[in-house]
Amino acid sequence: MNANQFLKAVSQLQGWRECAFLLALAERSFPNYALFAEAVDLKTGGKMHQMLELAWGMLQEEEAETAIPPLLAKLEGLSPDVEAYDAYGVYPAFDFCQLLEQALLNRLNPSKHRATEASQLATGTVVSFIELSEGEGLEEDELVRLLDAHPLMKEDKAFQRNLVLALKRQRTPIEQFITELREDAVNDGVSNLGISLAD
Repeated sequence: MNANQFLKAVSQLQGWRECAFLLALAERSFPNYALFAEAVDLKTGGKMHQMLELAWGMLQEEEAETAIPPLLAKLEGLSPDVEAYDAYGVYPAFDFCQLLEQALLNRLNPSKHRATEASQLATGTVVSFIELSEGEGLEEDELVRLLDAHPLMKEDKAFQRNLVLALKRQRTPIEQFITELREDAVNDGVSNLGISLAD
């Protein structure tokens, strides 16, 4: 699947498939939030993980629309204010919050397509991290080469492509499929930035 085929496939995701795609992206980046919350003593990692659980639970149920706005309000309360922190970690943490928000909004308004933007957001988190950690002082073409060859970029691409292919092949969101999809996204607790809660 080349880049154009991937973009087309993402743009065609609808309904539960699009929601599952958004949730899997959020799940993969959850450790970025949890580690930031821990680092700045925010005690919100557990609450955020509960929200992620609830969101996955909604994938297989016809959730009452009334359940979503309170969750969105709660999510806003748990999202870090990017302006309030000097640490780089606030950005990947905030990106996670945006991905989870998109998944919840998808349940509220499934007709608005969100997967393409979310896919770019998730990849953008990885790009920013590499630029910050290894890209300083590089010319633009050197930076492009660094990103193209970087293991984290390759992993992000492979994860998103496999995710889209799995969703395209699956007819209904049966529990076993969703469980496997989520396990793959959890990635043994290692995020899209290669950082883990176990570190």
